[in-house]
Amino acid sequence: MGKFWVIFVASISILLPFLCNSFSPETPTDRRVLVLLDDFAVKSSHSSYFNSLKLRGFDLDFKLADGPKIALQRYGQYLYDALILFCPSVERFGGSVDVAAIINFVDSGHDLIIAADVNASDLIREVATECGVDFDEDPSAMVIDHTGYAVSETEGDHTLIASDDFIKSDVIIGSKKIEAPVLFQGIGHSLNPVNSLVLKVLSASPSAYSANPLSKLSTPPSLTGSAISLVSVVQARNNARILITGSLSMFSNRFFRSGVQKSGSSTKYEKSGNEQFLTELSKWIFHERGHLKAVNVKHHKVVETDEPALYRINDELEYSVEIYEWSGTSWEPYVTDDVQVQFYMMSPYILKTLSNDKKGLYSASFKVPDVYGVFQFKVEYQKLGYTSLSLSKQIPVRPYRHNEYERFIPTAYPYYGAAFSTMAGFFIFSFVHLYNK
Repeated sequence: MGKFWVIFVASISILLPFLCNSFSPETPTDRRVLVLLDDFAVKSSHSSYFNSLKLRGFDLDFKLADGPKIALQRYGQYLYDALILFCPSVERFGGSVDVAAIINFVDSGHDLIIAADVNASDLIREVATECGVDFDEDPSAMVIDHTGYAVSETEGDHTLIASDDFIKSDVIIGSKKIEAPVLFQGIGHSLNPVNSLVLKVLSASPSAYSANPLSKLSTPPSLTGSAISLVSVVQARNNARILITGSLSMFSNRFFRSGVQKSGSSTKYEKSGNEQFLTELSKWIFHERGHLKAVNVKHHKVVETDEPALYRINDELEYSVEIYEWSGTSWEPYVTDDVQVQFYMMSPYILKTLSNDKKGLYSASFKVPDVYGVFQFKVEYQKLGYTSLSLSKQIPVRPYRHNEYERFIPTAYPYYGAAFSTMAGFFIFSFVHLYNK
């Protein structure tokens, strides 16, 4: 029995890191990634992209998308912290994975990458739709651009697009400028206008359209111009991040190493911008950049250091919070000038911009309003590319007690003087009257 117990404990100690390993704000890069493939050949044809993840410390688990034993969770615990779907043609996921399981995975705060192509199945399209984007309904359609295509040995192939219309955000695609255009060949998608969380990261040019390249246009294409998104991202309200693109080829070694020259341009690049663009974008997707945390939220009276149980109206108080950003290896002070705190009861009574000391500490001082009730300190920080912060602390505010009011109000001194003069006159009059008697 004792031997069995030792074996059981040893087994649990081995399994627990895998069963309980989940996204931690303290170590955003210490994560396991499940990669689902149509064919294991993709593992070698896209090895440069996978190696860039491995070099940054990610543990990639490659499985066939229709494998009978794949699962995202076991015993109520998620086995992975991110999911990569490089399986555009899969008709049905294997094991316990389905569309609902993937959406629940994201809803639980995990990250997702979806890469489709011209063979995209209805299943992959459904997952993308659930994430806020819609691929072209025509299954034979590709993005075509007769003026923004890549000059290549394949004459007349205007489905190989060279795009450099990037989102203007250093947080999402890195601060280093991407000099070379990105090669894209696949299907385009549009963003759901109802979903404000979806952003275009790489857009098609105004001359692009989506259609079957092997047939003449009989009707106007449904997707045209800059409305076509080539690569989009989503940051959910729970800070989970999603990347969606209609080109699996753009992750391939061939596209990473290909030279590129955009039509109409005399500049030829020895290497496309795919590797830089997708590597930097993956850093954002996997929270290596733009990930914030708030610690040490404090408030107290200006003359004190301890947090009180309540405040009195017109008290002078100070609120402070420390905010840090993950740099990929360590937490660094986050420096900005747009963090605000609200002193809130039904609506903000005070809205104050926090000053910072350039070391991560944000603070503000203000006077409690002349209104009593239950207030909240609230910080709701949302900025493009950064994880959102939502901080709240509740505190009651009371009125003055009867013995806390000032005995004499300075502004009423003239009235006090008049009253004193009247009383003095009355006493003098009374004294004189009694004396004469």
